[in-house]
Amino acid sequence: MYNPNKFKYEPLKRIDTPEGRRYATPDGNKLPSVTTILDATKSEESKKALMEWRKRVGPQKAQEITTEAAGRGTRMHKWLEDYIKTGEIGTPGSNPYSIQSHQMAQSIIAQGLSKCNEYWGTEVPVYFPSVYAGTTDLCGVHDNAEAIMDHKQTNKPKKREWIDDYFVQLAAYANAHNEVHGTKIRKGVIFMCSAANEYQEFIVEGTDFDKYTDMWFKKCEQFYMKFL
Repeated sequence: MYNPNKFKYEPLKRIDTPEGRRYATPDGNKLPSVTTILDATKSEESKKALMEWRKRVGPQKAQEITTEAAGRGTRMHKWLEDYIKTGEIGTPGSNPYSIQSHQMAQSIIAQGLSKCNEYWGTEVPVYFPSVYAGTTDLCGVHDNAEAIMDHKQTNKPKKREWIDDYFVQLAAYANAHNEVHGTKIRKGVIFMCSAANEYQEFIVEGTDFDKYTDMWFKKCEQFYMKFL
């Protein structure tokens, strides 16, 4: 059930700066986005791995892969947003990328969103006053528990140990939602589908959620110590 009146989500104005994305929030601040903080606090090991990958496949091929994945993800998100709001997914055109993203969205609907009891909003703006802001794919109730949910596309299936940053991101959005809207969300869900239409689902909750919350606020501290 789509219940967009459950909470009042204030729109946040996005501001792109040389230092990364910022959001203008209702309290008058211009706060760094969650993704900006995550990018700025990446470990040297992660940066090195990305550089080695780009070197291995070549800069042109790396850009092609990145652009194709981004386009596929954008299309998939649009199909899912339409479904969440209307209960219908629509039909793709003849474009093969549109057909592919439509199939991926269908897999997420059938195997992931089918477990959701209620949707509060999609592409939801959230912020933690004076600290950070961002936009999460979906807020609502998953398997009878309040949750922050993200849709992810991937070129190939992922192992859980590879996606710590996704879990940190979910914790960031959940804590922001709790702070402003008085919820007690301690669950994050990632609905993931590969280009070959292989579905995966990852859930973080309980003590794991607390662990990623601690990791997130440490990253916030690192960010502000580095840039202020």
